[in-house]
Amino acid sequence: MSTFYLIRHATNDLVGHTLAGWTPGVHLNAEGQKQARTLAERLSHVRFNRIISSPLERAQETAFSLAKSQGLKIETEPAFGEVHCGDWTGKTMKELSSDPQWIQWNAFRSAARIPNGETMLEVQSRAVEAIMRLHEQFPNETIAIVSHGDVIRAIILHFLGMPLDFIHRIEITPASWSILRLYEQAAQIVAVNITP
Repeated sequence: MSTFYLIRHATNDLVGHTLAGWTPGVHLNAEGQKQARTLAERLSHVRFNRIISSPLERAQETAFSLAKSQGLKIETEPAFGEVHCGDWTGKTMKELSSDPQWIQWNAFRSAARIPNGETMLEVQSRAVEAIMRLHEQFPNETIAIVSHGDVIRAIILHFLGMPLDFIHRIEITPASWSILRLYEQAAQIVAVNITP
């Protein structure tokens, strides 16, 4: 059995209103730094074998507190990086609210594509492939994955056998964790959106 703690990065100044995507230099704000420390404290009873993070700064900084408390190094995996937001990178949700493509993206995630960006299916595919690869390589380990809200939602939906169009039915808040267990022939979602 492999156990994955799917951890969303802590908060930053863009959360909830602006699409950061893969923009470099988006760091945790003061609240996010506090959330990351609290997250590490709350998970101190869990013995992780490895901590794997999205390459983006906000995820790496969240992973840092956890890695420090566990005495582990952070491994970086691009497959757990944020959705590539293409032409929408840096735009606010308010700016996009009347864009027909934005409306389609939020209503029909299983098929819509961000202009010059990814489909949600592509995001799900890369993230789930990475999870399965880790499960095969480290079948009895407990692994922390520090990633992004929609990436975590996509992983959970896959293992629940639910369509991507249900993505908004799952809440994944900053600095929360969800738990996935993979067995030889089954998967189990043990918890969703636990927060410090």
